[in-house]
Amino acid sequence: MLHKLPLNQTLTIPGSSIENYSQAIKTIPMLTVEQERELAKILQDNSDLEATSDLEAAKVLVMSHLRFVMHIANSYRGYGLPQADLIQEGNIGLMKAVKRFDPSFGVRLVSFAVHWIRAEIHEYILRNWRIVKVATTKSQRKLFFNLRSAKKRLGWLTQAEVERVAEDLGVSTKDVREMEKRLNSHDISFDGPSDSDDEEGETYAPSGYLEDNRYDPAILVEQYNWKDRGYGHLYNAIKKLDLRSQDILQKRWLSDKKVTLQELAKDYQVSAERIRQIESNAIKKLGKNIAFLL
Repeated sequence: MLHKLPLNQTLTIPGSSIENYSQAIKTIPMLTVEQERELAKILQDNSDLEATSDLEAAKVLVMSHLRFVMHIANSYRGYGLPQADLIQEGNIGLMKAVKRFDPSFGVRLVSFAVHWIRAEIHEYILRNWRIVKVATTKSQRKLFFNLRSAKKRLGWLTQAEVERVAEDLGVSTKDVREMEKRLNSHDISFDGPSDSDDEEGETYAPSGYLEDNRYDPAILVEQYNWKDRGYGHLYNAIKKLDLRSQDILQKRWLSDKKVTLQELAKDYQVSAERIRQIESNAIKKLGKNIAFLL
């Protein structure tokens, strides 16, 4: 019955000491078939997990299988990732399995949960094994995990081995070679080491091979020549204007300190409107002179 089950256990998150965590989960008793079905039936009747009994039932199902998660996580030690993280990812898969478990199928939770546990661990490994994701498609994921276990030595696969792996997994030999190359590659720092003083035989980081189109010499020379030529045409066109128009344009547009229409009107003893008209006509003539020079 439910009241006889170990509902007072505390879920421990694996921390820096995997040994302590392992000892703690070994003290949690395993469930009998009847206890497991009873708890699963409670969850199935109310999947919202709002009632206290439902939460406790889910808790017992999860905690009684933590040692199984750790057993699966231990099989992925060779990937060089923190063991505590692998265990926690597996625990997430276990909780998802508990939520979806249906006792009417006639299988134990451990048989149903193994796929969810491995799926979460696989996702974690693919996200964190390398900076660049090594497997994105379904066939690549299958190759990634199966190829690592299929390789019996550190060297490259022979052609016969490649063909055998491709046939077993239902993929092409090209895909096998590509995944093998990814598995044997290593992450490289984008900027490279900053403390290297040896210039002879130096291996440049990826950043040293990138093209910077912002500073293409040909484009810069072209822009400089165009700008220099444009200024030359501008001043040649201004020289074709009368002195008063030149003076007004110079003071209104080409000086660091711009002069107002009122100030120019006072200097030339005319109205500000007259200065505006002279300026407008000068600009029109200037445009025609520049077009003629081009």
